[in-house]
Amino acid sequence: MSTLAETHDALLLDLDGTVYLGGQPIDHVGPALARAAQQGARSVFVTNNASRPPAEVAESLTAMGVPASPPDVLTSPEAAAAMLTDRHPQGAKVLVVGAPWLAESVRQVGLVPVRLASDDPVAVVQGHSPDNGWRELAEACIALRAGADWVACNVDTTLPTDRGLLPGNGAMVAALVAATGLKPRVAGKPERPLLDAAVRRVNSRRPLVVGDRLDTDIACAHAADVPSLMVLTGVSTTADLLAAPPALRPTFLAFDLRGLVDEDRTARIPGGRTTTSGRSVEWSVAVDGERLVLSSSQQGSDAPQGVSDAAALRALAMLAAAAWASELTAVHADDQAAAAALWRCGLAGGS
Repeated sequence: MSTLAETHDALLLDLDGTVYLGGQPIDHVGPALARAAQQGARSVFVTNNASRPPAEVAESLTAMGVPASPPDVLTSPEAAAAMLTDRHPQGAKVLVVGAPWLAESVRQVGLVPVRLASDDPVAVVQGHSPDNGWRELAEACIALRAGADWVACNVDTTLPTDRGLLPGNGAMVAALVAATGLKPRVAGKPERPLLDAAVRRVNSRRPLVVGDRLDTDIACAHAADVPSLMVLTGVSTTADLLAAPPALRPTFLAFDLRGLVDEDRTARIPGGRTTTSGRSVEWSVAVDGERLVLSSSQQGSDAPQGVSDAAALRALAMLAAAAWASELTAVHADDQAAAAALWRCGLAGGS
């Protein structure tokens, strides 16, 4: 069996919750991505973040032990600027609601960034900045009501920080939607323009989307018809996974990025099977009334008190397939090994 890094030529990696969390690298990320490169997969860091330029992101990653150069980073402002050039000629004015990097992205494609509706912009581009406020939204509102095109870098309602989830660009976009009755075109995840730009940049034929959020990373993979790996290091939980609708369901699961380079640390969610076996344990999932029951081949007094991460991950993949088929999300362990697997996966269930 080949690893994910061996079967995909580009890893389209989310940042927050996938590579780092709270400004600190997540365990095992640096070595895993270095090994992935040795196995033939190039890392491309694809982020909805609209406030930092690629050089700054690359420098920050390198300081965390994840070597990166500016071409390895693609941000939503770059994708948004490309969307604007598809509709508007060189030299056209664009009202920027966002950070300096968003204005610079507009400038780099030959458009003219402005900040006032009185400058008669043909479009509004909106991205997150901690300095965005009522005055900036008011200028955008006037321009949009006058008929300006509207592109949002992303519609993430929240922004992960070391203080918890705070209002993201999507919250500000929602304010303008409420004020104008209009909806923007969206560059970032979960829409596909950002992902398409990343694939074009590295001329990838076998890309893999890697992320922690079902509603952005995995949804974007579905929009672009690209396989995906969900890592359990960020926002979305295993409970979210079991309840995921079809458009938010990942192809593969891993506890962390080691799943890219170690076949025992990743699991593909099976299509409709109810039994899976591994090197140490066989799992089965049955429907019992309104719940799913996980059982193992290691029942009885000799059953272990714990299971390996690899075994727990296979159990989770089985549960996900069963939950999607049955639309049941309550889980129960039928024996000690199953209870240990549920505990490792953060799922409640008694034995």
